Amino acid sequence: MGRRYRIGQAAEKLGLAPSVLRYWESEFPQLEPVRTRKGQRLYTDEHLALVERIRAMVHGEGLTIEGARRRLEQEALARADGAGAAGRNGAGTEGTTGDGSFPAPGASGTLPDPEGARTRTESGAPAVEGPAGDATLRREMVRELLALKRLLGD
Repeated sequence: MGRRYRIGQAAEKLGLAPSVLRYWESEFPQLEPVRTRKGQRLYTDEHLALVERIRAMVHGEGLTIEGARRRLEQEALARADGAGAAGRNGAGTEGTTGDGSFPAPGASGTLPDPEGARTRTESGAPAVEGPAGDATLRREMVRELLALKRLLGD
């Protein structure tokens, strides 16, 4: 098991105020530290690396919190798709609207078959099956879950 840091330790190591870490937790669902039975936050090295990335996007690149959140979501979609090349060749932005936001759930054109037999497009035609179809279905499911999460207010 990797090293774990309480919020004060993590904040000091990162050069941020603990309040910034608490705020970013509320804004970035990926940043969810483990909690002890007493409710203390325990950050891992992976959490600290994520905070560094967020800080670089917000403070270094000048992105808004929403813009940084979208980029992290797009990167997660690219990983779910197995592409892993979002930053290198523009992958990871497909399926977003012109402003980089995601379409409303169901707006993508792929709907599950009510009997669960196979995925179908809105026109009723069977969706692509096999590895490419699996990746497409995973990507769509992640998009819809993220959109639902935003609608429910996390």
